[in-house]
Amino acid sequence: MKVNSPFVITISRQLGSGGAYIGKQLAKNLDIFYADREIISQVARQYSLLEEDLESHEEKKASFWQSIIQTYGFGLPDGYVPPQITFPTDRELFQAESDIIEHIAKERSSVIIGRCGSHILRKHPNHFDIFLHGDLPFRRERIQKLLKVSEQIAERMIIQSDKERSQYYQAFTDREWLDARQYDISINTSKIGLDKSIDLIMKYLEGNQL
Repeated sequence: MKVNSPFVITISRQLGSGGAYIGKQLAKNLDIFYADREIISQVARQYSLLEEDLESHEEKKASFWQSIIQTYGFGLPDGYVPPQITFPTDRELFQAESDIIEHIAKERSSVIIGRCGSHILRKHPNHFDIFLHGDLPFRRERIQKLLKVSEQIAERMIIQSDKERSQYYQAFTDREWLDARQYDISINTSKIGLDKSIDLIMKYLEGNQL
């Protein structure tokens, strides 16, 4: 580890495995910046988008802009040609997020959630990379409680999210999202528990002279 330089913890996670909770607690324990909404806010400002629109399509590949174009074109009178609207591509949005993530990691110690941060910062000298996963029943129960949805809806959300995040990661890194070999630590939070997972990560960081 490079002494007196910012360090960054990237967390890749399955939906419902506790990524946001664990990330926030690590940032609090270490008194460092938690980067999640800040990334969304900066990209939204850059492209003059609503944060809500961007957030609902984070870590998903394509279709978002296609759906907007379809929305603009739906139900228009015959012969009407809508004005040309230029939207950023998936690649442009990914590059914008990558630039912001790299800037944050350079300027301050931080915890960064998702968005291929593990890959983007793979050459950062003080980078700790964590992957959080969990059994389906555990994740389903957490999503049910957090979002107040039925068991069926929670399971569908998890399956869809796993698929979309896997496709997104593969598209922009050419690597398998679930391949534990690319992470420093891989934790099954459904077996260890969220708070014990935090303790385990803290001990790992202390062992690396953080």
